[in-house]
Amino acid sequence: MDSRESTPILAVLADPTRSRILQLIRDAEDGRVLVGRLADELGLRQPTVSHHMRALHDEGIVIREPEGRRVWYSIDPDIADRIATLLGDVTREADDQEPDLIRVAADIAERYRGVFNRETTERYVRESHDLLAAREDVPRLASRTAAFASQRLDDLLRVQQHPNAVPEVLFVCVQNAGRSQLAAGILRQLAGDRVVVRTAGSAPADDVRLSIVSALDEIGVPVGGEFPKPLTDEAVRAADYVVTMGCGDACPVYPGRRYLDWDIDDPIGQPPVAIRRIRDDIDERVRALLSEILSTPPG
Repeated sequence: MDSRESTPILAVLADPTRSRILQLIRDAEDGRVLVGRLADELGLRQPTVSHHMRALHDEGIVIREPEGRRVWYSIDPDIADRIATLLGDVTREADDQEPDLIRVAADIAERYRGVFNRETTERYVRESHDLLAAREDVPRLASRTAAFASQRLDDLLRVQQHPNAVPEVLFVCVQNAGRSQLAAGILRQLAGDRVVVRTAGSAPADDVRLSIVSALDEIGVPVGGEFPKPLTDEAVRAADYVVTMGCGDACPVYPGRRYLDWDIDDPIGQPPVAIRRIRDDIDERVRALLSEILSTPPG
C-alpha cells in the first residue's frame, strides 16, 4: 500500500481548512489554484494558507507548479481518486457517496495493530460513522469517521492505562462549533504536548463556523483537525478536566475528575467584535486553567 494512502491522509483531511482547500482545488476550472485566491475564498490571511499548502505538499497531496512569480497548486494525480473518495465526489448521486468503511476500518486496524483487535477497531469505526452520520449534510464523512474513531480508541486506551502522565482536558458546548473550539485551539497552542485536548457537543453542528476559524487565525491559532463531534462516554472517562459551556447537564459525572462550568456567551451569529470579546474571555480562562493543570501533580 502506498504510504500516502494510509492514516496520514485521513488525518490531513480531518482538518476542516485543509479539506476545504482541497475541495476548492478540485472544483477549480483547470484543477489548480493560487494561494491568493484560496485566501480570498476562505477569508484567511495568505501566510496561514501558505502554511497549510506547505503541509499538504509535504504529505505529497498537492504539487507545486511555479510560473514566474506565481505558484500554482494542484492535487497530485497519483492520489486524486483517493482524495475524491474521501472528500465526496460532487458529480455522484448522494446514494453513491457513502464512505468506504471497509477501507477506513482497515487503515485504523493497521494503526492500532497489537493494541486493539480488529473486531474492536471495526466496531468503533462503524459506531463513529453512525454517530456522525446521524446529522444531515455532514461534510468529509469518511475522513471524519477515521479521525473520530481514532480519537475514541485513544481515549479508550487512556482509560485502560490510567494514571496518565499527560493530563487531558475535554471542552463541551452545545454545537461544538464555537466556544469549545475556541478554548481547544487556544489551549493546544499554549500547552503543546503537555496537555491532551478534546472537544465535543451535546448537539453538534455540521462544521466549525468560519467566523471561529477567522477569530483564531487573527491570534495565530490554527483549528487543526477539529470538527464537531458528539459527546461520548469514553471522552469523559479519559478526561482529567471537563469544561462545559452551556451544556453542563449533558455530561455524565464520574469521580476523580475536575468539572468546571464556564458561563460564556455563544459566539454563533455574533458580529466579529463580539466574537473577539468572547475569544479573549476564553483565552483568559484557558490560561488560568493551564496554570492550574501544570501546578497540579499527576496522579
